[in-house]
Amino acid sequence: MATARRFINRRPQRGSGLLLAAAPFVALILLYLIGSDMRLSANPGDKLLPAPSSFVEAISALALQADPRSGNYLFWTDTAASLLRLGLGVAIAALLGLVFGLAIGLFPYAGALLDPLMAVLSMIPPLAILPILFILFGLGELAKVVLIVIGIAPFLIRDVAFRARELPEELLIKAQTLGASSWQILLRVAGPMILPRLIGGIRLALGPAWLFLIAGEAIAATEGLGYRIFLVRRFLAMDVILPYVAWITLLAFLMDLALARWSRARFAWAAGR
Repeated sequence: MATARRFINRRPQRGSGLLLAAAPFVALILLYLIGSDMRLSANPGDKLLPAPSSFVEAISALALQADPRSGNYLFWTDTAASLLRLGLGVAIAALLGLVFGLAIGLFPYAGALLDPLMAVLSMIPPLAILPILFILFGLGELAKVVLIVIGIAPFLIRDVAFRARELPEELLIKAQTLGASSWQILLRVAGPMILPRLIGGIRLALGPAWLFLIAGEAIAATEGLGYRIFLVRRFLAMDVILPYVAWITLLAFLMDLALARWSRARFAWAAGR
């Protein structure tokens, strides 16, 4: 009974848990509204903390009105361009993570050959080699996708390799006893067991992937969420920048949520691991 009363052992109920989760967001919104009202009262032309109505007007113009020059709805064009780059980069990095991670984790010769290389590559700051990528691949889409791949693939490879080394040895021995070849063990034993961990790694890598995407778009792009943010910064257009940042955050959250739910549905056996 005494231990149950300790704060460390208390858990919120579902309703109170939702209230606790919402409280920081409500507090941030209130702080912004108060700060915006104070600044606009002192200077109606202030651009640092615009009123919420300014957000609605700016995003409505970008999302619901075609651009006079291009004829595109810029908000949706930017979103589609960024999601395409991000999706390609993450998909390629995930494939590399699965293939090379399993090879390093399961096959000692591959581990001896590639593990030190991955350890070194994972320490290179991807943004530091961004100029090199633009020189090698030009200013088009390829350089931005490669930046995302270089940024997160080494992490995924090492994470999968660590997990592959943690597979129960008796499981691999039993598979070999039943006549499974190395290829069969890779595809039918280790691969399925590693996939939930790979999805978890992708979820953790989404934040860095967005960072590399925005950096690439900010330097060389003609469309994209990062491009638009850095384009309008010269005008101090916070009524565009803040909604774009919020939209990026929402997209990243929805991606993470979709991956989590798909993983639980597809790999229910790994939910407690």
